Order: sequence, then C-alpha cells, then structure tokens
Amino acid sequence: MGDLENDVEVPPFFVCPISLEIMKDPVTLPTGITYDRDSIEKWLFAKKNNTCPVTKNVVLDADLTPNHTLRRLIQSWCTLNPLSGVERVPTPRLPITKPQILKLLKDLKYPNLQMKTLKRLKLIVLENETNKRSMEAVGAVDYLVNVINDQNNLTSSSPAGEYSDDDVERFGLATPADEALAVLYHMHLSQNGLQGLFAKGGDFVDTLTRVMQCATANYESRTFAVLLLKSMFDAAQHMPVRTSSLKPEFFTELVNILVDQISQKATKATLKLLINVCLWGRNRIRAAEAAAVPALIDILLDSTDKRVSEMVLLALDLLCQCAEGRSELLKHGAGLAVVSKRIFRISPVASDRAVRILHSVAKFSGNTSVVVEMLQLGVVGKLCLVLQVDCGSKMKEKAMEILKMHARVWNNSPCIPHNLISSYPS
Repeated sequence: MGDLENDVEVPPFFVCPISLEIMKDPVTLPTGITYDRDSIEKWLFAKKNNTCPVTKNVVLDADLTPNHTLRRLIQSWCTLNPLSGVERVPTPRLPITKPQILKLLKDLKYPNLQMKTLKRLKLIVLENETNKRSMEAVGAVDYLVNVINDQNNLTSSSPAGEYSDDDVERFGLATPADEALAVLYHMHLSQNGLQGLFAKGGDFVDTLTRVMQCATANYESRTFAVLLLKSMFDAAQHMPVRTSSLKPEFFTELVNILVDQISQKATKATLKLLINVCLWGRNRIRAAEAAAVPALIDILLDSTDKRVSEMVLLALDLLCQCAEGRSELLKHGAGLAVVSKRIFRISPVASDRAVRILHSVAKFSGNTSVVVEMLQLGVVGKLCLVLQVDCGSKMKEKAMEILKMHARVWNNSPCIPHNLISSYPS
C-alpha cells in the first residue's frame, strides 16, 4: 500500500491482517476471518502455526475457502482507481482439486506417462502450500515412494530409451526416481508424513541410499535424498526407530556428499544427519569405517562457517568415543593440530567440543607417541591456556584431567610456553 497516492483510502476490509497489503487471493478460515492466501498459507504451513492470527482460536481444519465476492469487490475498486497508482488484481487461477491430483497420481503406473506426470506434479507442488497439503492428503507419498522404489526408475530416464544409462550417469540426467524424489521433497511433509516413511521399516532409508549411489552425477537428487533423510530422522526422534540397523552403504554415501561438497545446504544437512545417527554407538563404528573422520577434518581445515565448524567438532566428538574414530583422527596428519587450534577460535560450543575430543584421545588412546605429539603440536600449551581464561567449568575440568593424566611426560617440558608453565597443575 505504500506506493498508493495519499488521497486514495483503501477500504480496511480489502487489507490482509497479516501482510497489511491489498489481498490478491482472499480466502476465509473456518474462524470467519479472511486473509490473503499466500500470507495465511505461510502462517499455517511454512511457520507451522495452528491458530487464527486474529482470533487466536485453534484451527483444527485448515480449509481455506476462496472469498470470490470480496475478490471481485477488490478488483472493481482497483479498476476505478487506476490514476492513483492502483494496479488491478488479476483473477487467481483456480487451485487444483484433490480428485485431479489423484487422477495424475494414478497415471504414474503407466511407464510412458511417468515423466510427463511427474513434471506436472512438481509444478503443482511448487505452486502453493495448499497443493502440498492436498497432495499429502490424497496419499501421494505412497505413489511417489513406489516410483522411487522401482529399480528400473533409478537408471532409466526414458521408457523409450531416449538416453542410455551411461548418458544418465555422465550428464546427471533426471530419471523417474529423480523426479519423484524432487516432488516428495518439495511436498515438505508433515511430521506424521515423515514418520510414515519410517513406518516402512528401513526399506525407504535403503532406497534413498541407492538413489545417492546411482545419482553420482546428479547433485540435486543427492541433495534432496539427504535433506529428506535428515527430516525423517528429525521427525523420528521420539519414535522407537531402529537406527542401529543402518547399513555401511548409508554412511559411505553420507561421507561422499561431505567429500564432494555439493553445496553448503547439503553439507549442513549431512552433518546434522550424521550427528543424529551417531548418538548410537554401533553407528559411530560404521561411520568411522566409512572414512567419516578424515572427511570431517578436511572440512574443518577449510571451513569459515561457524555453524559448520561447530557441527564438525560435535560429530568428531561422537566418533572419538569409539576406538575406530580415535584411530582415524590420529592417522590424519592434521587431526590433533586442527582440533586444538579451534579452541577459542570459533565459539564456546566449539571450544568445549574440541577439549572433549582431546580428552577422549588422551584418556583412551594416549600412548607414548601420541602424548609426545600432543606436546610438540602445542596441544598441551593450549590446554594450559584453558585453565587461565574465563570459560565453562566442565571444560576446565576436562583440560585439568588431560594435563594430570600425562604429567610425568609433560611436566617441566621446554615445549610448554614459559608464560603458561604456572598454569600447569602440580
């Protein structure tokens, strides 16, 4: 409304209570309050609110009824005020109905219609939040999962053989599974929908792992797969899900995404997913065996992103709680050095995790050569500094424990900076 001339008074009931702009597609909630469709959809679906912004009443049925009468009044008023900077509000396209969506979904069982149908479904789901909810309500998840599960759809982009499997791999061409995965990801499933994917056991996790394996050249599909996996595991945190049965291939593909550095978004999602699943001990061993530790150290060496660095150190802390993880950290030429150098360089959270990693190494893998290396790399000096500065008490306790563990080797060492010797615990 800021572009309108001062002498034009906009009728207050033309204005959306959320955006405070003239409504383009007015819809009415069951509470009787009318909003612009885009604004109320973001409020209810994207921001996951369940109340009417004006009345504060809980909205049990988020059914948005188009207010055609009000829209026509707004359009007429706009037409009468063209000289005052008022643009006519176009008539919005009628939203697609659930029966129309269901008919499209049923066409997916015909191979010659699959790609065309999937592209149409992707346009529908990207159009607005209502379409997303309608897609989920009519059972689109099961149809799309069936397409993704079909082994033939992972490698063949065209039933007519328009492209060879080599072309698909070399150029990252979309397959039916790729398109179905894109639609499924963009549906932004509800918590119940994401939990429903887990209700299929570990089968769909295995399917998404195969998608990542087959889509080596298709970075978009690999990103969608890991983002969907992250959302699934987030939604299943309070469910009795068997995450201890994850296969080695799952961890191999997560590491490959970290190594390939597809995008910042994919990296962050993969780190969050890795942290989530490594809360269970057996998964730490599988992740370490999949070379997660060197991949994480390499990211830490190059990263300038605070959140990424924090997540890397959190993941390393979990992995260093198993012998395999500590061994991999010590094998890496920069492992101990980069962890200790991140103390006081990023954030209190990162510093705490770095000290915890060093504590695990010193306590469980602190043989003579490791202890000497920690001294030569300046790790001991950094731990003495922890005792001097203002930081968390638990962090100081961990640092003190490490220094006391190997006091016979480190005490009175010329490698400890002179100004820090007084901090060394007696």
